Amino acid sequence: MATFLVTGDDESLVRTAVAELVDSLVGDGDRSIVVDEFDTDDYELRAVVDAAQTPPFLTDRRVVVARGVSRFNAADLPGLLAYLDDPLDSSDLVLAEGGDGRMSKKLSDAVTSTGTVVATAPPRKAADRQGWIRDHIERSGLTIDRAALVRLTEWLGEDPARLDGLLATLAGAFGQGATLGEPDVEPFLGEAGGVPPWDLTDAISRGDTAAALTLMGRMVHGGGRHPLQVMATLHHHYVALARLDGSGARSEKDAAVATGLKGFPAKKALQGYERLGGTATRRALELLAQADLDLRGARDLEPELVMEVLVARLSKLRR
Repeated sequence: MATFLVTGDDESLVRTAVAELVDSLVGDGDRSIVVDEFDTDDYELRAVVDAAQTPPFLTDRRVVVARGVSRFNAADLPGLLAYLDDPLDSSDLVLAEGGDGRMSKKLSDAVTSTGTVVATAPPRKAADRQGWIRDHIERSGLTIDRAALVRLTEWLGEDPARLDGLLATLAGAFGQGATLGEPDVEPFLGEAGGVPPWDLTDAISRGDTAAALTLMGRMVHGGGRHPLQVMATLHHHYVALARLDGSGARSEKDAAVATGLKGFPAKKALQGYERLGGTATRRALELLAQADLDLRGARDLEPELVMEVLVARLSKLRR
């Protein structure tokens, strides 16, 4: 039949993808007879292979699911790799790994060449992520308009795992097949999710103080980042700009040499330095140094207040 490898950084997204995949494979069959699932910390990979190699009983197919496969090393894999070279026609094999586990390259390469890899991680670019969210919404049976889609994308930020729960709530409230607008969705949104660090540095670079403060708050509350982590993000950003001071960089290639960054980040660093100039960049580093001391107790101020003042001051800097 077929072999699948479901991967992703978020365990909940991986579990949702596996559940949808298994449902599609089982179809109208009896799940209790069709599915063999391995989901403990102590199962052996040979048991998975044995299950996949066993012909089905009282049904025409068998679906074997093995989770947490990144815990197996190269020494554990020969039996599974041999099976992938010659799978049983009546078995579908679903391998899954979600979270911080590092997948064996041998295993991922084997499934890539003989089966299907299902990546659940959402795209990093906002425009691509919007399409990813739209696909999830369509699979939920709901329809939302453009304004609601934009609002959901902004609200989710770096926490796409919250989408499935929200969609289930909306389906329960409005019914399957409902068409929703932003006013329908808004009351069901709680605290906004975290945002990637470049959203914050982009807002600061634009001089958009209000947006920068909002994004900084989302990094701390929705994203669970400590103010010192946000400080580290800003420090990394401005150190890259400082390395361009006096470098004579005029192109992305020059910026890459000066900063050690590659590709688009080097180009953005050059644009940021050109916007600030040397004097403002040095002032930014002074502000960062003082805020870092304040965060570590130099002044009796709440950490978030220290960061708000810092972000506001940085967003006002210009050449």
